[in-house]
Amino acid sequence: MDAPTTTSADNGTSGGVDGWFTPRRKPATEPEGERDTAAASEPAEISPAPPISVLEASPPSLPAAASVVSGTPAPEAQEASPDAVLVRRTMVEIAPVADKVTSYFYALLFVRHPDLRSLFPPAMDTQRDRLLKALLTAAEHIDNTPVLVDYLQNLGRGHRKYGTRPEHYPAVGECLIGALSRYAAAVWDEETEAAWVRTYTTISQVMIDAAAADELRAPAWWYAEVVAHDLRTPDIAVLTVRPDQPYPFLAGQYTSVETPWWPRVWRHYSFASAPRSDGLLTFHVKAVPAGWVSNALVHRARPGDVIRLGPPAGSMTVDHATDSGLLCLGGGTGIAPIKALVEDVAEHGERRPVEVFYGARTDQDLYDIDTMLRLQQSHPWLSVRAIIDQQAHLQLPDAIREYGPWNEYDAYLSGPPGMIRSGVDALRNVGIPADRIRHDAVEELVSASG
Repeated sequence: MDAPTTTSADNGTSGGVDGWFTPRRKPATEPEGERDTAAASEPAEISPAPPISVLEASPPSLPAAASVVSGTPAPEAQEASPDAVLVRRTMVEIAPVADKVTSYFYALLFVRHPDLRSLFPPAMDTQRDRLLKALLTAAEHIDNTPVLVDYLQNLGRGHRKYGTRPEHYPAVGECLIGALSRYAAAVWDEETEAAWVRTYTTISQVMIDAAAADELRAPAWWYAEVVAHDLRTPDIAVLTVRPDQPYPFLAGQYTSVETPWWPRVWRHYSFASAPRSDGLLTFHVKAVPAGWVSNALVHRARPGDVIRLGPPAGSMTVDHATDSGLLCLGGGTGIAPIKALVEDVAEHGERRPVEVFYGARTDQDLYDIDTMLRLQQSHPWLSVRAIIDQQAHLQLPDAIREYGPWNEYDAYLSGPPGMIRSGVDALRNVGIPADRIRHDAVEELVSASG
């Protein structure tokens, strides 16, 4: 999609919020089904105020993210900026009514700006939490410049595939303020609103600039033809696709996939190989109950079908500037990016030790074990261990305690969200520092299996 290039991250922010977006005092039309007995607290007009730039802050350590789904607030970071304090206070207030906030946000958005409805999938049951959750996650990390900017730039680049343009951001901001002011009425005041306006203005500008820069070097999406479809189990398929133009990525990254059967519904899948000279890409997909995209890819896709790919993303990549060993935990189809990492190490001609723990519930779930064992035979620095829950009664993260030590290793995890959470805990308990544990954010990949 065409998007005008902005001159800097400050464009549209300096000198106050006028000229970016100004919240309305009252909506033009009240969303049906969203009225309750309490009067809505509508966002008030606010005086221009200088914004906080995330590019200038000296951030503290990253606080634990508050979840608008679980209702678990983050602790206050030390020396948090005034805006961050107000933003997190709002997050705590809305946590118990997160579903209502989400529903009201989309109701406002589609009633006030019906033209934006076409950017979303026809059925909103899986989409409804994502946009608002991404905005709130970014807002909470407003004081952590490196993490926030990287997160927002990925979002900005990724949103190009939806057809998002700069002029859409003010509408989203207006409705975000409207939803927050309604459901955080107990703590909402002009100061809080001003903090949110500044925060959202900064967030949106980083995303706009990232999208504009990305437009100069990459398409919003790639078409890719399915050239091979290998059904490994009744619910797991290995798909190989050929993009219509070069697709640059790194081993360990993932992308988003849309099928012709479910337009505007995207799901994340990791690349199952390092970049290849023939340009082909491989994905491992497990069909899950009610998973629209996964079931389409496993049970409907055939050679000749064309899918769409979003841009690559993810930071679970190998640092080739070090000679540290790799400790890799892959559960289920999470073995796909682990295999790509092994290939990446091999292609760089390195002999650093790589230890792979391949977790599965049953023998059948070890659908790619033969491939991993062939890699082990070819590379003496590689060790592959299969951990089968039903046979050993041992969870994958616990298995690493029986081996090691892991002082000289960087750890990589890929698999179900629960495995990643418990795996991180297990790795830290055996002495691997947090900055040497790599995985892509669970929140980003929860939808990958759908």
